[in-house]
Amino acid sequence: MTTVVLPFSVPEHSSAAAGLTGVSQWAVELMEGIGAPGAGLIVALENLFPPLPSEIILPLAGFTASRGSFSLVEALLWTTIGSVLGAWLLYGIGALLGRDRMRAIARRLPLVDVEDVDKAENWFHRYGYRAVFFGRMVPLFRSLISIPAGIGRMSVWKFLLLTLGGSLIWNTVFVLAGFYLGENWHLVEQYAGILQKAVIAGLALAIVWWVAAKMTKRREKADAT
Repeated sequence: MTTVVLPFSVPEHSSAAAGLTGVSQWAVELMEGIGAPGAGLIVALENLFPPLPSEIILPLAGFTASRGSFSLVEALLWTTIGSVLGAWLLYGIGALLGRDRMRAIARRLPLVDVEDVDKAENWFHRYGYRAVFFGRMVPLFRSLISIPAGIGRMSVWKFLLLTLGGSLIWNTVFVLAGFYLGENWHLVEQYAGILQKAVIAGLALAIVWWVAAKMTKRREKADAT
């Protein structure tokens, strides 16, 4: 029997989900199935259900893009759309339910601590708009910070703009890391904690600078009178 050798080869489709398990496998299969909008959907769900970690989902979106399922630009666009959409829904829930009912619901939700909701609310009242922007770059607070913003009826347009800016920075870092690391996307997890601490340190320095500037301005006014 003669074997016919074609002048080209047709490689079998290799799924990026091969070798993955659990949430990682489900996420990649969904992104491969419906494309970049699947990445946006998962990120929106990650906002609504904080136990889904963005530090895993976002690098997986970059990894899947590196396999050719969709482009890097599409990955960044749809994950950011998902972030803003999920945050906006939480903002609406906070505005609709109010503080007391929101805390009552949090008590009944698995894997969600009322103390975390209270911390997010205190952080919002203390730092205002900065909390919304920088909060998008702090795990867990990424989602929860939207609730006190809604309860406090923060301007929805300012909220969306700050959420967009913070989400775009956070998503870009992790999607690019997953894209360029490829099969080693999981290494991102090791550095997520360092990035979180850097963001918190940056926020602390910004607050110190702001307070110092205010005190200097008041002192100058007092000296002038």
